[in-house]
Amino acid sequence: MSSKEVALRSTIGGVSVEGRLHTLSVWFILALRLMIGLAFFQSGLEKVLSGEFNAAGYLQNAPAANGSPAAGLFAAMGENALFVDFVNVAVPWGEVLIGLGVIVGLLTRLAAFWGAFMMLLFYLGNWDIAHGYINGDFAYMLVFLSVAAFGAGRILGLDAIVEEYEVGGRPLVERYPWARYLLG
Repeated sequence: MSSKEVALRSTIGGVSVEGRLHTLSVWFILALRLMIGLAFFQSGLEKVLSGEFNAAGYLQNAPAANGSPAAGLFAAMGENALFVDFVNVAVPWGEVLIGLGVIVGLLTRLAAFWGAFMMLLFYLGNWDIAHGYINGDFAYMLVFLSVAAFGAGRILGLDAIVEEYEVGGRPLVERYPWARYLLG
């Protein structure tokens, strides 16, 4: 292994995989973080500024029209006025906040988790398997999961600073190891 490569190894359920990353990979991880963050931020900002976002019609109609296996769940959500009111705020502002968090690299894993969750819902709601099961929503979900897995918030992001912030004379993540699940 050259000095410009980093070895990776992971075992899940008794199955191990290994690989090597070139140090240039860090730039591509940063690019993925910025790309997905900007895409989410822009999408949310457009919804917030227009003030016209309303999920009711989509929830009640689009998944069924697309043949989604979760159409019944989406219809039930769309029939609950309180839930629709929540979604009308949560989707635009969630996209803005997730996008900002990922762009600046703050609470990156938390933001990426919620971004992946939203993309899973969009994947199920926008169900279109005419060209296979992999579409843009699925790919974005994987980008969010990759951003989280690589700890992309530590690459020119605020998570690197927050993790080292001293609490009681010790870095935050040493004092509170659970914080690693939110940062990085």
